[in-house]
Amino acid sequence: MQRYQRQMMLAEIGEAGQQKLLDARVLVAGAGGLGATLLPQLVGAGVGHIRLYDDDVVALHNLHRQTLFTEQDIDQPKVLRAQQALQQRNPQVQIEALQQSLSASNVQQALAGCDLVIDAADNFAVTYQLSDACMKAGMPLISASVLGRQGYVGGFCGGAPSYRAVFPRLPSSAANCNTAGVMGPAVATLGAMQAQMALSVLLELQPSPLGCLVNCDFVNWHFRPFRFDDAEEPEHAVPFIDPQQLAADDCIVELRSCEEAPVSVAHRVERILPQAIAAWQPPAQQRIVLVCASGIRAAQVASALAQRGFLQLAILAANRP
Repeated sequence: MQRYQRQMMLAEIGEAGQQKLLDARVLVAGAGGLGATLLPQLVGAGVGHIRLYDDDVVALHNLHRQTLFTEQDIDQPKVLRAQQALQQRNPQVQIEALQQSLSASNVQQALAGCDLVIDAADNFAVTYQLSDACMKAGMPLISASVLGRQGYVGGFCGGAPSYRAVFPRLPSSAANCNTAGVMGPAVATLGAMQAQMALSVLLELQPSPLGCLVNCDFVNWHFRPFRFDDAEEPEHAVPFIDPQQLAADDCIVELRSCEEAPVSVAHRVERILPQAIAAWQPPAQQRIVLVCASGIRAAQVASALAQRGFLQLAILAANRP
């Protein structure tokens, strides 16, 4: 226990708290910018078992914020290089590395046996899937997102409202770090805050970060926390699915043009552009699966269809996990 002596000196941790951390099993989605700070903090604190999902490889243009990696790691799988780097930092911690993305079809398996989930994917499709799964399982979820010099981190589910309760609608833009840019220290700060929230949940410290969201604005230097303990869950939540979850009787609607997506996710699709949905009469008694690149157009169409009374809906984001 000598490794953890300085944190065990805290009255709220002590030997009993340290044992809680050593016994904990945490699922982390994403080994990128948020994970570069988050993961070493968890390992340093002695979280006993970390299950890590990521299907990407290390790239030169990401090293400014993905500081867990070096140029020697370029083109190598992130999870494997992260596993090696983390084991060198603390061999006592078990790192279960899975070189695949989290998706609707494997999220239940990913959560199995875990005490807490950390969403470090910074991908809203993954966030909604994790929130839905954690809400159903009663498992805490710590999620963060950052773009440019602004971001937020919050604790959801596990007795608190879900991510959907706070963000019932998808963002209006699919902008991300790859398309709009981001500063490394902003990402690192949010990743460190995720780690602190996660450790606080595992140690059952009060007040709990579950039900709390902190907005971080590094442009105007505003840090604004607020609690959402009384946020109401949306009445009709449209789930994200993946191609493996398509059913034979689904009505699959491709919202992308032939130029954008010459080949869709399945052979049996109706190709209807979003502006033509108002004149379309959906089939009765069938689930309608709306397909687009990121999920944003599908969510907007799903909202319009729900207003018309069609509630058997699902979203398939073809370019997202």
